[in-house]
Amino acid sequence: MKFQSYWHDTAPAFASGAPGPVSGQYDVAVIGAGFTGLGAARKLAAEGHSVVVLEAETVGFGASGRNGGHLNNGIAHSYLAAREHFGADRARALYHAFDQGIETIERIIAEEGIDCSFRRSGKLKLASKPGHYDSLARNFEALHRDADPDTAMLSRAELAGEVGSDAFHGAMLQKKSAMMHMGRFVVGLAEAAARRGAAIFERAPVIAREQAGAGWKLTTPRGSVTAGKVLLATGAYTTGAFPWFRRRIVPVGSFIIATRPLTDAEVAATMPGNRTCVTSMNIGNYFRLAPDNRLIWGGRARFSASSDQRSDAKSGEILRAGLLRTFPQLREVPIDYCWGGLVDMTADRFPRAGQADGVYFSMGYSGHGAQIATHMGEIMADLMTGRANRNPWDGLPWQAVPFHTGKPWFLPLVGLYYKTLDLIR
Repeated sequence: MKFQSYWHDTAPAFASGAPGPVSGQYDVAVIGAGFTGLGAARKLAAEGHSVVVLEAETVGFGASGRNGGHLNNGIAHSYLAAREHFGADRARALYHAFDQGIETIERIIAEEGIDCSFRRSGKLKLASKPGHYDSLARNFEALHRDADPDTAMLSRAELAGEVGSDAFHGAMLQKKSAMMHMGRFVVGLAEAAARRGAAIFERAPVIAREQAGAGWKLTTPRGSVTAGKVLLATGAYTTGAFPWFRRRIVPVGSFIIATRPLTDAEVAATMPGNRTCVTSMNIGNYFRLAPDNRLIWGGRARFSASSDQRSDAKSGEILRAGLLRTFPQLREVPIDYCWGGLVDMTADRFPRAGQADGVYFSMGYSGHGAQIATHMGEIMADLMTGRANRNPWDGLPWQAVPFHTGKPWFLPLVGLYYKTLDLIR
């Protein structure tokens, strides 16, 4: 078993990194070479702006290369709850922002010729308890009427043709959701940004920043750059050089395992519908088939802010036990990959984007960034150049998490709370 992201291991290496040392003066400096940063860099460079991308590790190292491979449309929250909180018009706009995120990815793949197995698969929100089906049905009625007619409810009997498990009591289907190979996409996006003129420096973490005239000087161990504007696109991997954001982002571990490639018979018995799937529990699971028919199975597993081989291995054991409770027919199928990564959670689980503490930013995707992060990169590019403000999160207040300075000591308590909810609801 490899303790490595399947997406990283099965993607080509990024081949167009800028040679050292890190130096130069640019219109925009982007910190973070994930979907958000690269989406912004590609657009800005294509429009003729000078752009530098500073990545602490390698392209797609963080959440963009460590996720479950889902591109699920619509907000993660209950649509009914969002409508009650924001009003019908704002809730609908937030929901459609994620639809637009998938459309942006689909457009970029076509424009740049990126081979990443993109497919509109549809997503199943699976009812783990009978009462959860009733809740999904109430949410579906409002959602189908107000915002997304490309949705349907599946009964337990209808679900049998989609998922080979008796663990669920029905599901809501969101037909516009998609999937792709995350590693191949993020490398393709980076190559496209470099082709259009962006300078991308890997292994160049920003360790200090200081004002330089009307802009900023950003220092890395390999040198420094100056830029008129800065976009912070680091999510849960934001460093101490940006404490304002660290107090507002809670890094939470999310962990994933992947089986060996399943045979055609195993696929037919396990995932005949070949969609992305998410369970309805607070501490639930998400799963899908990889392009080579591995079952990719993920979840929180443990409420931890660390992801290393020891932590990932512990979480992998928990995940395998959950996989076998759902699909006991896979008991003899070995696990080939086990990995983890950090999710950038906000207190209300809605993203934030805009300008604060002297920089532009987009982050806080709360486990649902793959489908919208590239789109937000383009939105931030427009915002930084004064072209348009299409920021769906504009105006959302963002208070610091009380007693949080960057290391979330309170995660075990949060985990206990959600485990208790799962027991009683």
